[in-house]
Amino acid sequence: MSPKTRPSFGVSVGLFLSIVGILIVGIFYLQVGIHVLLVIGVTLTALVSKRLGYTWDEIQSAMGAGVARGMVAMFIFILIGMVIGSWIHCGAVPAVIYYGLDFLTPTTFLPLGLVICSITSLATGTSWGTAGTIGLAMMGIGSGLGVPAPVTAGMVISGACLGDKMSPLSDTTNLAAVSADTDLYKHIGAMMYTTIPSFLIALVAFSIIGMKYSGGAFDVEAVASIQGALAAEFNITPLVLLPMVLVIALSIMKVPAVPSMISGVFLGSLLSLLLQDASLAEALTAINYGFSGESSVAAVNDLLNRGGIQSMMWTFSLSFIALSLGGALDEMGYLSVIVEGILSKVRSAAGLMTAAVLTAIVGNAAMGEAYLSIILNGRLYHKAFEKVGLRRSMLSRATEEGATLTTTIIPWTTAGAFMAATLGVPTISYLPFALLNWINPLLSIILSHLGIFMFYRKETGERT
Repeated sequence: MSPKTRPSFGVSVGLFLSIVGILIVGIFYLQVGIHVLLVIGVTLTALVSKRLGYTWDEIQSAMGAGVARGMVAMFIFILIGMVIGSWIHCGAVPAVIYYGLDFLTPTTFLPLGLVICSITSLATGTSWGTAGTIGLAMMGIGSGLGVPAPVTAGMVISGACLGDKMSPLSDTTNLAAVSADTDLYKHIGAMMYTTIPSFLIALVAFSIIGMKYSGGAFDVEAVASIQGALAAEFNITPLVLLPMVLVIALSIMKVPAVPSMISGVFLGSLLSLLLQDASLAEALTAINYGFSGESSVAAVNDLLNRGGIQSMMWTFSLSFIALSLGGALDEMGYLSVIVEGILSKVRSAAGLMTAAVLTAIVGNAAMGEAYLSIILNGRLYHKAFEKVGLRRSMLSRATEEGATLTTTIIPWTTAGAFMAATLGVPTISYLPFALLNWINPLLSIILSHLGIFMFYRKETGERT
């Protein structure tokens, strides 16, 4: 067997740019599906690795390691599909839409929706769960109020990702703290200095955007027809909201996501039997294939005919390929070589913060998964942050601002694909309106170069 050669900086950068180029040309110019483009990227990575001396077994093992690290996220895809199917079938999502159309107006919808999604995500710690439940209902309310779907989706994602980044119940929040070897609450405290201003900017922006729809866009008859179609299809009562209440309560009690979501599915199915006059076969079919119904309003059909395990298979297969690619790029050392090359040019603390944020974004794009990017950042920048005297919570902050927030605005990542499939809006369409997701990383970089909210270790040797 030929000896293995560590990839050079030039080879690593060339491979990465080639993969990104394949994705850009294929998606935007050839309009080819992302799956086949990622397979081409995996094939190219395997061929380059073979030239470096790796065997096919070693390459496949590296790909498998990438998939294994993202397996929990992929299983949650399945659970989210079950939740959506069950909660639509039992009337929970339709009820939120029905009541929301009574409460919200075109002017207040976007800022209040942002706050509602933010509170939900902070309470549950999951952006996916927030988008798949409250977020899906917001899409229906926005449609009834005349707000374009990409704008509503951007608002939902901004609020959903706030909790994913800041909640102590969030897996990415905990993972970023662990990867940087810092205390969880010191990590959250460090993020507040950039996240709160970014959130307020987004809130003001959504308030201004909402004013655009305050006159003329509100169609009373359209809202009435949507509510009428929902009332005809479902038994609308506050009782159908119990599955949502249960999942939020379990999350606050720090019950893990998987049993919490399964409990929500079980209660939703039970309410389908008791309140929606459904048979057991219909309730189970909704979990597998999603809700299927025909109302008198096309918009209601488009919104509610979704969910179920099978609806997640497109996203599941995309995640599988993306994680395989990420595993190969990580295990063979391509990404670490690129970061080492970058670190050799960085001299200042501000430059290091910028590099950490950008590397996390690049990690998302290359590996298709925020978890892998978070782990990689913590491993690669640990010593560099200590060398310039920055606290470890600064590393965890930069990692979350680059990884957690941007993963939903990259089309081929697991989160980007999930949000697009769940909300029914292409990633590129909602990207400009996912305000928090790009304002926060940008503001973080600007503040670091201004020397604002930069926290250094004390002389006592504090590191976290």
